[in-house]
Amino acid sequence: MTRNFWIIALISLINSLSLTILIPVIYLYGRQFGLNDFQTSLLFSTYSIAQFFATPVIGKLSDRFGRKPLLIISLTGTVIANLMAGTAATAGVLFFARFLDGITGGNASVAQAVISDSTTSENRARGFGINAAAFGLGFVLGPVISLLAQQISLGASFLTSGAIALIALLITIFFLPETLKEKAKKANNIFDLGLGNLIRGLAFPRIGILLVINFLIGTTFTIFTYAFQPYFIHVLGQNNQTLTLMFLMFGVLGVVMQTWGVTLLTQKFNLVHILFLGLFIRSFSFILMPVWANVAYFVAVTIVYSLFNSLVQPMINALISLNTSPADQGTALGLNASYLSISNAFGPVIAGMLIQQSNPATYAYPLYLAGILTFLVLGLAVVTRHRYQVNPS
Repeated sequence: MTRNFWIIALISLINSLSLTILIPVIYLYGRQFGLNDFQTSLLFSTYSIAQFFATPVIGKLSDRFGRKPLLIISLTGTVIANLMAGTAATAGVLFFARFLDGITGGNASVAQAVISDSTTSENRARGFGINAAAFGLGFVLGPVISLLAQQISLGASFLTSGAIALIALLITIFFLPETLKEKAKKANNIFDLGLGNLIRGLAFPRIGILLVINFLIGTTFTIFTYAFQPYFIHVLGQNNQTLTLMFLMFGVLGVVMQTWGVTLLTQKFNLVHILFLGLFIRSFSFILMPVWANVAYFVAVTIVYSLFNSLVQPMINALISLNTSPADQGTALGLNASYLSISNAFGPVIAGMLIQQSNPATYAYPLYLAGILTFLVLGLAVVTRHRYQVNPS
């Protein structure tokens, strides 16, 4: 791996820290402003929807003007947005800050484009695996930093997140060289910048079906991430401390699999078959989780789930990258990140509609649904594999 690759992996880690510091506090911070549950949920949707429209534009612009300037713009937006949110006096300012963070939030897709620029086709999957592991490590450390910041105030978590994003911004400015060697043609209008590609991207040869598959994967994953927490607390009788330990376990196992596991598996199997394996274990795990309301059983199933689930996103990213020309890497990965972002707005809503607090049995319904839907996604991936398979065996 090149020096540029390790720099962008470090930036991904720092960017992940900035994001995961906020995950435990957005809901509670919204409540401080007098928002009800539905209004607070819009804080999440505002960010995801803004990202959905903005990410492909940022990806396309990175193909035109280079990775570095767009990464600088994205990180600057995150710094300003979190500073605004941390010092907000009204809910309106908070909503605007979340919108600003989303509309400039192309950090991940541009970072993935840098990885594509900095790796060969042979080690592309390994590169995405290491980058995902760096991002996953942030999911281990971020909540810990958040707990420390919350000792001051919930707003301090946003300020801490902004300060960490500032570190990533400075590293980008002073240490990351431009990695794009062949710039795309100038855009003629705003639709060529990426908005039109949200629709046209679905018709891209090889890429369109992968975008659909990843959107469905993201939706089923967010159904799980929403439903897992109330099930763990209310059905299994656990508390916030043990829930935090579960997230810590997920993060550690994800890092292990995405560093060593991806490297070992890609030496023996092709990317498509690894994707199928990850989706199969994931769907089977979701269905098994609520079968027996026992903590030890649940932890055992989630360990298996976490290991194999960690394979899915690196394989999708690598397949999209390998099915895309060098000049269109930012566009394709931006589209992928965009559809993944909008899936984050659907999953929690679907899970929330199934759960009724007056009926504890309903806490298991979203987990069963996530399993069934993931199995259907696996079926779609298998049936359409001829469209995107790059190294058949």
